[in-house]
Amino acid sequence: MATNTKEIAVDMTPFFVIYKDNSINRFRPSENAPLCDDPQAPVKSKDVVIQPETGVSVRVFLPKITDPKQKIPVIIYIHGGAFCIGSARSPVFHNFISSLVEKTNFIAVSVDYRLCPENPFSATYEDSWEAFQWVLSHVNGHGPDSWLNDYADFSKVFIGGESAGANIANDVAIRAGVSTDLDSKVKILGLFLVHPYFGIENDSLYEFLCPTSGGSLEDPRVNPLIDPRLKSMACKKVLFLVAEKDLLKKGTMNYYEGLKKSEWNGDVELMETKGEGHCFHFYNPLAEKAVALMDKLVDFLKQEY
Repeated sequence: MATNTKEIAVDMTPFFVIYKDNSINRFRPSENAPLCDDPQAPVKSKDVVIQPETGVSVRVFLPKITDPKQKIPVIIYIHGGAFCIGSARSPVFHNFISSLVEKTNFIAVSVDYRLCPENPFSATYEDSWEAFQWVLSHVNGHGPDSWLNDYADFSKVFIGGESAGANIANDVAIRAGVSTDLDSKVKILGLFLVHPYFGIENDSLYEFLCPTSGGSLEDPRVNPLIDPRLKSMACKKVLFLVAEKDLLKKGTMNYYEGLKKSEWNGDVELMETKGEGHCFHFYNPLAEKAVALMDKLVDFLKQEY
């Protein structure tokens, strides 16, 4: 068996290592879930490049349409992976969104942003914001994607993600609240944060990715309680999904409690899964607690506002 004898410059196990020749080895290999274009399938999917210069793309999911004239709500989903691994094409994220789309009968757009450390930490946020704006460019039915033009109801938009993606989704919702460019027809109804990352003390990965920041708790993107824009966050409801044994739980609970006390005028809801760790639902999505998490998310998305 061949072994890697290259000298390591930076070791960020379990995510990646950087060698002295500047090559990078990610410990979770890239995998692509196949797309589905079967018109009889419960969910179809396709990839769309939205920024040819950077390669930023989205994976769009469409449920089986029974009434071509019906408009359906929109989910904008941002995947996790510590800002440095994963893809909208990864099987765990693809399968999760496919299931969510089938259960809600919503259209979903999963964002494939550029990863760290090849790209700046800020790129994950900027790419996701660009994808958000690209989705909303279809509000009048004249955007570049036919599925969004034909079926998306932009008066019912939801944003969410898990882990690092939940953090990015939260930033998108805050940024949308202060944006002067959003069409008045767009209504962001809710934000869902699945096992989100909201900063931890002595975070070596963050400190490597942002060496001059002063730490994750000093970054308003990571610790939104210090962001003066928080009071204007666009959505009206936020769902926090936490796991009892998640190492990120403390930061999540701090944000949950702080958001309730903040000037933001919205409703906050929380569900905690006992006895489970970070993103447990991806490993066995048919397990009882994973099904309960999905059911809670579906209920949150489908409730009347």
